[in-house]
Amino acid sequence: MSLTVPDEMIRASGLSEQRFLLEIIVMLFQQKKISIGKASRLSGMTLRQFQHELATRQIPIHYDVEDFEKDLHNLREAGRL
Repeated sequence: MSLTVPDEMIRASGLSEQRFLLEIIVMLFQQKKISIGKASRLSGMTLRQFQHELATRQIPIHYDVEDFEKDLHNLREAGRL
């Protein structure tokens, strides 16, 4: 599925498209809708880079067993395990 965000909304935010997307990804991570591994992949960052982004925003990393299992599942699907 693709989502189209009106240019007006991005301009109103004062952010670049990439930064706008990062804000959405961070919000989804904060709300525990996506795992940290998924968030880093969606943002185009390495896990370490995404962790650093969270640290600069003082957002705690909530990585529990469920997140670990989701990451394992995603890695298996991607053929990386």
